[in-house]
Amino acid sequence: MTGNTLASVLAGARLMPVLTVPSAASAGPLADALAAGGARCAEVTFRTPDAEQALKAMAAHGGLAVGAGTVLTPEQAERAVAAGARFVVSPGFDEDVVAKCRELAVPVVPGVASATELMRALRAGLDTVKLFPAEPLGGLPMLRALAAPFPQARFVPTGGIDASRLPAYLAHPAVLAVGGSWMATAVHLERGEYGEIRRLTAEAVHGSAP
Repeated sequence: MTGNTLASVLAGARLMPVLTVPSAASAGPLADALAAGGARCAEVTFRTPDAEQALKAMAAHGGLAVGAGTVLTPEQAERAVAAGARFVVSPGFDEDVVAKCRELAVPVVPGVASATELMRALRAGLDTVKLFPAEPLGGLPMLRALAAPFPQARFVPTGGIDASRLPAYLAHPAVLAVGGSWMATAVHLERGEYGEIRRLTAEAVHGSAP
């Protein structure tokens, strides 16, 4: 692809908060809370009407490397990068999304749920994939099973992971980072519980430290 890889964008950060932001008005306080808790990156999912504006506001924060998640089409990828996304995450492998991200020179992390999908991603020249949904697929045993025959692959497991499962995932050498939403849930955001988001983020960052 390009010299711009997900590993270089994350710069050693191993915790990726996955955010579904209901309103752009909460983007600034949310970015402040995450950064205060020690987070250095975040994924804003394209699941709400305000997702694009929320991503733009959080990308302007400066303290976070912000990417776009749940990107399903090339057009969404283009809009996300225009809004400031530094990486793109998709729940599955789509050749057109990968091609658009290559054109835009941003790292793309497609979701895989099987060895076949992983082989397709590797054949397309990608070395980092999102294992999704990680826990429903079998969790760490599934990750180990996929990593064994594909030592060149790096994984960002996401889906059903919480604070208690975080250390075990991070201990696996094939895991680049872990995505999770428990630090900043929809309920936290609806209630404006930014202090709780900061606390949970700090706990998770501490748990992800080497």
